[in-house]
Amino acid sequence: MHADLSRSTFRPERHYSAVLAQQGRVQLDADLNEQAAIQLHHTRALAADLIGPHGGPAGAVGFRVEYVGGRHDLDTLLIHGGRYYVDGILCDATPPAPGTPVPDEDRTERAGEDRAGEEGAGAPPAPPAHWTYWDQPDGFRDPERPGDRLPSPAQAPFVAYLRVWERSVTAAEDPALREVALGAAMPDTAARVKVVWQVLPLSLAELDLRGAEPTPEAVRTAFDRWARRQAAPSARLAARSERPGHADEDPCPVPPDARYRGAENQLYRVEVHAGGEAGEATFKWSRENGSVVLPVDGFDGCWVRLASLGFDDKLDLDVGDHVEVVDTAYASRLEALPLLRVEELDPPGRRVRLSAEPDRCVGRLPGLHPFLRRWDQHGGPRRKGRTAALRDGAVRVEEGEWLPLEDGVEVYFARGGVYRTGDHWIVPARTATGGVEWPADAARRPLLCEPAGIARHFAPLALVKGEGEAVDLRNAFGPLAGPVPAADEAALAAEERARREELAAEAASAPDGPQDGPQAVEEAEAAEEGDR
Repeated sequence: MHADLSRSTFRPERHYSAVLAQQGRVQLDADLNEQAAIQLHHTRALAADLIGPHGGPAGAVGFRVEYVGGRHDLDTLLIHGGRYYVDGILCDATPPAPGTPVPDEDRTERAGEDRAGEEGAGAPPAPPAHWTYWDQPDGFRDPERPGDRLPSPAQAPFVAYLRVWERSVTAAEDPALREVALGAAMPDTAARVKVVWQVLPLSLAELDLRGAEPTPEAVRTAFDRWARRQAAPSARLAARSERPGHADEDPCPVPPDARYRGAENQLYRVEVHAGGEAGEATFKWSRENGSVVLPVDGFDGCWVRLASLGFDDKLDLDVGDHVEVVDTAYASRLEALPLLRVEELDPPGRRVRLSAEPDRCVGRLPGLHPFLRRWDQHGGPRRKGRTAALRDGAVRVEEGEWLPLEDGVEVYFARGGVYRTGDHWIVPARTATGGVEWPADAARRPLLCEPAGIARHFAPLALVKGEGEAVDLRNAFGPLAGPVPAADEAALAAEERARREELAAEAASAPDGPQDGPQAVEEAEAAEEGDR
């Protein structure tokens, strides 16, 4: 998550069940975040074990899909409300109810007369019954992009499926998260994690289904195979700290034998920028976990007007920095845009001039909250006194060798990986140890690790064959609880006989000797009632 964190300590293989606060200790963000991660892991694992890979509650199953096309200029899908669980993650498609504004005083009387006698007059408006493919809250599909349009089922059926993942949201994207009472000069407080669900089309060819019309079972089986391939990352990375050759000339006040040469503790983030294989993939890195974001107030060619230029020298912009100009839509689409270089600063006007004009599709619509995210690479790996050139502002992925970042921090990409935009690794660097925190074997060799995120989850929704022809591929589950069944007369009589026989046996073994059966039972019942 792009947030100002000290580090991330949750590891499911450690099987911790809770974080215990100790008195008189320093409070760290990592401990609080690990408690939330532990609870979320347990809750979602339980839901996935009970529900299965995906499913919704009977009577409230969400994401029923209808295809609407043919006579319309733009084909679309209707996505009906309700709840659905994918790998234990709750996805809620219920559209919010619109608010009811206070009516204008001069129109209240006339409106009341016009609505007099109408059924339901004055009632709050009902929420929409469904989303559409084009206005789903986190889809951000663009009708002007041919790749975003739905395929025509008249040519071939397609599968509508659900893609689920999570991303962080700060006050730069959601200003309501900022407590205005703290003042504009104070930084924001806590960030949020958002569940992103997107209904997308998938052709049968991508599922390796060709020929005759497939059955729903065949589609489910093929989709499961495809989803496993999409969810499993193949890229792996290792990190280490090595004392650079120029360390003896370094004037920084760090221990002479320190391998990590930074003057402060950092949380490095190495994130895939453009996906693909090693020849085409690039990555970017940040010493602040990509948390330096600056809200944008407006665009004027290459000039960008910001809400602020940062809070201090560590969290601001400088000439030569590379920034990513994105908004809520592009953050959710997971698409790589070129990183732009800061060429000039205008502090009085809170403006920066970039090396090129930002993409015209970014931040032009109201409510998408554009922002700049700073990344800290200024060049590629340095070899033989020369620094490798960047590609669109990012570093080329080179496998099978150690690539230096800065201050002795190095990363290594394993051979044969396929890289996905947004996948990332985080590397804590500490001045106290003069090194980085990274898992290693007994010989202290760094271990290759899969990305810390993004975890992607998938579920099939429908096989769309045409308008009004969608084969439902969802699963539903019923409630576990039910009414307690009443016992029948025979069972009640058997229980009564067993009880009376037990009381008779207790009376026969009494110290004052055996008594007659019926009398003994009556006395035993009376004694039992007295004990109550």
